[in-house]
Amino acid sequence: MSAYTHVKGGKLKLKGMKSDSKKKHKKKRKREGDVQDVKDEDAATHGGWWCVSIMDEIHGSIAIEMNTNAFVCALDNGMFTVGAPHSNISEGPDPPEQLTAVKVSESQIALKSGYGKYLSVNSDGLVVGRSDAIGAREQWEPVFQDGKLALCSHNGCFISSNDEGDIVAKSQTAGENEFLKIRSSAPRVKKQKDNVPDEDKGDIGSCEVSYVKKFQSFQDRRLRVNPGEKVDLEKARQKGKLHEKLLDRREKMKADRYCK
Repeated sequence: MSAYTHVKGGKLKLKGMKSDSKKKHKKKRKREGDVQDVKDEDAATHGGWWCVSIMDEIHGSIAIEMNTNAFVCALDNGMFTVGAPHSNISEGPDPPEQLTAVKVSESQIALKSGYGKYLSVNSDGLVVGRSDAIGAREQWEPVFQDGKLALCSHNGCFISSNDEGDIVAKSQTAGENEFLKIRSSAPRVKKQKDNVPDEDKGDIGSCEVSYVKKFQSFQDRRLRVNPGEKVDLEKARQKGKLHEKLLDRREKMKADRYCK
């Protein structure tokens, strides 16, 4: 029997017969729960410091990039200047160039330097870091528009750098000199998508206004919101019939392009 030990078993194949067996290539399908990591080349070349794009991403350790590879740098006298451009940016911002962002409200933040002082703007329009607590002067508003970012101070002016390299807040409009990047070293949190439309979020009043803006035909550019009580809307939301109730209310206003 030793002569047959190396014979492979299987279907009998006769000479001249065509094999009708085809190799099946199975494609790997992604599971719904799988997450594909997207490599951020910009962050990789900046020591892992990535550019924020929305307000919720501004928290923890950040750095303000005024020019290419040049960051806002804190001085020991409480002043701020634009640091020298990094030749080896892969190491990230230096410690004096790192700030701590504290969320104050839905649209404003406070910034603390490495010296433990909060940033503000003095009467001369210079950005300084000499405050021990957060007040009205220590609040900043990041303004996102068309993929660009500017930082507005309490005096309504945007920060930039002057000819001496000092950080100032003197311009009431944002131009090329006022555009900047805020980089963060905080771990990125990937939000799970929900099936709730943005219009359905928030209180019932803002929800109705959102749908009016979405569907109303603005012939005279005026919002026509039903002035009636909103108690029925709350009940309709609980029963899952909010959209039908909103449509009925908009139909009474006779200003909806989808209402008869």
